[in-house]
Amino acid sequence: MTAREHLEKYGIRPSVQRLAVMQYLMNSKTHPTVEEIYADLVKEIPTLSKTTVYNTLDLLVANRAVTQITIEGGKAHYDGFTHIHSHFYCNECGKIFDMPCDEKHLRTLEPKNGFIIESTQLYYTGICPECRSKNEN
Repeated sequence: MTAREHLEKYGIRPSVQRLAVMQYLMNSKTHPTVEEIYADLVKEIPTLSKTTVYNTLDLLVANRAVTQITIEGGKAHYDGFTHIHSHFYCNECGKIFDMPCDEKHLRTLEPKNGFIIESTQLYYTGICPECRSKNEN
């Protein structure tokens, strides 16, 4: 799916800035912050402002086109992969990793209790395999 198709799927009018931010998130597996997104995109779009990045991300999150993750002491990270999954935050290197999540289990909760689950944020913290191997040596 292209960034344009993704935005349109969520009812968001594509603009140059929105397309750039969405494409960035779709290509990123690092769960970037506003500052990281801005620093990378301003190289391609010199007229881009940090305010535009904030406003674009707010719009994308409000329309559920991206997920905002707040694992690291309230610091917001963004994920363009919106399917149900969990995250792992490494306390050593600060990286955030995608982790599988039992979507089937979440779906069984809905009918039993009358809830409609629209989003979920499940995360783990600890030490990633790379940092663990560094610490063992």
